[in-house]
Amino acid sequence: MGRADTIFALSSGRPPAAIAVVRMSGPRAGAALEALTGRVPVPRKAALVRVRDPKSGEAIDEALALWFPAPHSETGEDVVEFQLHGGHAVIAAVLDALGEIDGCRLAEAGEFTRRAFENGKLDLTAVEGLADLIAAETPTQRQLAFRQLKGLIGDRADAWRRRLIEALALVEARIDFSDEADVPEDLVSPALHAAQQLRDEIAVALADGGRGERLRDGLVIAIAGPPNAGKSTLLNRLARREAAIVSPYAGTTRDVIEVHLDLGGYPVTVLDTAGIRDSDSPVEQEGVRRATERAAEADLVLWAIDASANGGAVIERPANLAKTQVWLVENKIDLAKESSHIDHKDESEFILSVSAKTGEGIESLIAALAGFARDFFGTTESVLVTRRRHRLALTETVAALDRALAKKNTGSEEIIAEELRAAATTLGRLTGRVDVEDILDVIFRDFCIGK
Repeated sequence: MGRADTIFALSSGRPPAAIAVVRMSGPRAGAALEALTGRVPVPRKAALVRVRDPKSGEAIDEALALWFPAPHSETGEDVVEFQLHGGHAVIAAVLDALGEIDGCRLAEAGEFTRRAFENGKLDLTAVEGLADLIAAETPTQRQLAFRQLKGLIGDRADAWRRRLIEALALVEARIDFSDEADVPEDLVSPALHAAQQLRDEIAVALADGGRGERLRDGLVIAIAGPPNAGKSTLLNRLARREAAIVSPYAGTTRDVIEVHLDLGGYPVTVLDTAGIRDSDSPVEQEGVRRATERAAEADLVLWAIDASANGGAVIERPANLAKTQVWLVENKIDLAKESSHIDHKDESEFILSVSAKTGEGIESLIAALAGFARDFFGTTESVLVTRRRHRLALTETVAALDRALAKKNTGSEEIIAEELRAAATTLGRLTGRVDVEDILDVIFRDFCIGK
């Protein structure tokens, strides 16, 4: 991606729409604005302009234009924004006209945000927060992503790094100026005291049970059980749409079906799995294998049984679910007789009775699931770590600080200094201050064009 180029892209949603936003960033943005509108308006004030094709002079649209000269813009470069009428033909004509201007080209995915990072407008954790904010599907995800965008972990990491560098400076002063009379003899002890405090603070941030990462990805709840227990109907009832095929024939569901839900503001993925039973069919055997495997990996299993089954419903679960939390869901209560035929109930087990067909008991089930999610995540106000990359960087920082602290009272000032330097470097990589070229492409490729 050429940094000398001026980039442009449609930054609003797919047309047609009431309004379309086309953005530009780069050294030729002002010239392009003047070429299309005949003037450059007052910075940061919307101006009504007539947009024309620079070659033919033909009027394309009447629009609002905004001019943000560098460095006071989102990317740190000259930025132009057109607010156009959102029809296909208008957008295509404007993009074609911009593409004819020397030095201007269509932006690649994430290129606007990458330029903002490279010009110091965002650090890497804020970039990741922006990506999470765009992808957020629930209020809780949105709140956490917004705090990340506004420096939730980035500001803390920068503060930690500054304190580490101050501690490192004390140790290096002891090494470099040990012969100077006005340099105190014991500079290592206060440096290691500061390192110990930092180590404890970072350890507290890491001891969050991975709630931040899980909140990004969501809880996983698997609906499992024997065939014809109404699992697919239950999934459709929770999803409030026909997400799974419902059939009276056993073995209809062969693969795992996933539905993403918002339960009480928390993200949840509900899995509908194949009916678990012995079968001679290789296809059904594979479906049962996948079902038991995914259910064992879930945070919660809803073991659905047919409450109307004549002669007793199957309650026994596969052995690999022994370590997974399981709720027993008695389905089809609309068909069940007053006297229950369900055998082998465990009175200590959490049991819910529902009818996925009529909706009876479903609201209680949803409320219980929302409560489970709320208890699982707890408060997210204190959560700092939201990605595996953050956790790895902070874990490496703690390890470096531990190695430095282990050298206390050994006279190994050079080793202590090197470990403190390693810890500061790792924190710098977290925010993108040093040596992060290898991860930039991975982060920015997930952005859409125009962001």
